[in-house]
Amino acid sequence: MANIDRLLKDLRTATQDLYQMNPWLGLLRFGVLGVSCLAFVGLAWSRESLVVSLAWTFPAGLIYAFWLICSHDAVHHTLTGWVWFDELSARPISWLMLWPVGIYSELHRLHHSWNGRDLRDPERVQWTLEEYRQASLWQQWYVRYQWFVDLLLLGGIGLILKTWVRGFQLRSVYPRLTRQMFLDSCGMVLMQGSLVATILLTHQSLLHYILFWLVLERTIGVVMQTRDYLEHYGLWRNGNCHQVNQLYTSRNLRVPPGCGWLVGGLHYHAVHHAFPGIPYNQLATAFQRVQAVLVAHNCEAMVVGDGYVREALKLAQHPALIDRNRDSTMSQSATLDALLIQEMG
Repeated sequence: MANIDRLLKDLRTATQDLYQMNPWLGLLRFGVLGVSCLAFVGLAWSRESLVVSLAWTFPAGLIYAFWLICSHDAVHHTLTGWVWFDELSARPISWLMLWPVGIYSELHRLHHSWNGRDLRDPERVQWTLEEYRQASLWQQWYVRYQWFVDLLLLGGIGLILKTWVRGFQLRSVYPRLTRQMFLDSCGMVLMQGSLVATILLTHQSLLHYILFWLVLERTIGVVMQTRDYLEHYGLWRNGNCHQVNQLYTSRNLRVPPGCGWLVGGLHYHAVHHAFPGIPYNQLATAFQRVQAVLVAHNCEAMVVGDGYVREALKLAQHPALIDRNRDSTMSQSATLDALLIQEMG
């Protein structure tokens, strides 16, 4: 315990000056992404050809995905540090895509508390070995091809439904979820109702809007599902110290220049989980310092993956299960592969 206490002290000392926020950086990121997204939306709706219009919708959806990621910072109040702005800014851009950001905000707090130690974690995507053994044949098929089904088939709609279901299931644990479910429902009805009324009054095609929304949903869904999987998949383990354990149950990623700005520093996800109050523009510095402290204490280094696309392709080919009977320090990434080999034998 003495070594853990010393490690924690050194980690907190190394990062204690990184919590100061520059609200204008977050506001600039939110504004640039928002204006860029709306510009492409304008291009899409200004084209008479439906095919050309939908073609312009793809880049709008890609930028929209990064704009929506700002809502993650807003939930932590690290987008600008202005609580009122962070709370209000996330809602309209989320409700436009039927994303229940209020429910997500409450579930995400539970996720930070339960990641790696409580299987009720609302953002857990990895099945346990017990769940797999007890599953039906079609569910076992789903687990084997889970990445492709969620990223390419379920997409954004899958994430939306999953968030609503988890919110409903956990509302007795976290009563504030009931209030957020009501607010999200009202906000979505108001937002979508206003858009549909505007389209009908301007004699636009309602079918055009439905197709436009679906193209946005498909594009955004791939980005958000990929991020959702890569952050923790294959890294579940229950360590003795929750904060230190977050450094090993979350994945960092190498990304090209500029990508870190687009995702709000979430490619340093292990550091974010251990120190969620550090703003996105300080996470790179925090990563270097934390890694140095771990080396100084002869601890294993944090996991660093090979970028979003390459790491996703690699992990999708080797589905993983959580085996709670194994030593928590062992990797679980080959558990399902080994199980399938046994079944075939």
